[in-house]
Amino acid sequence: MPYDQSQTVGAAFAAFGLISTIVGLAVFIFSIIIGWRIFAKTGHSGAMSLLLFVPIANIIVLCMLAFGTWPIYEELNQLRQRAGMGGGQQYPQGPQYPQNPQNPQYPQYR
Repeated sequence: MPYDQSQTVGAAFAAFGLISTIVGLAVFIFSIIIGWRIFAKTGHSGAMSLLLFVPIANIIVLCMLAFGTWPIYEELNQLRQRAGMGGGQQYPQGPQYPQNPQNPQYPQYR
């Protein structure tokens, strides 16, 4: 391989490596930000998002999010009990929608 061609190939590999490193670093930082926001919205410490990059700890953290009680729900239940709206509920109810009428009136198409 001529010297000029090997320099060109080397420069191409260096540029590809640099671009790959920059993109990988941006994805890594974006993942940390997303995880931090998710954990903060659930009421946990945002720093727990860093555990998602530890191989075994990430499974434990995801199971804790999926099956554990979120601190935000515990606080919500305490506030509802103070306001007298508790009713012994453990989690918030979904939105209440009006019931459909028994005999709905549909427009007549001809």
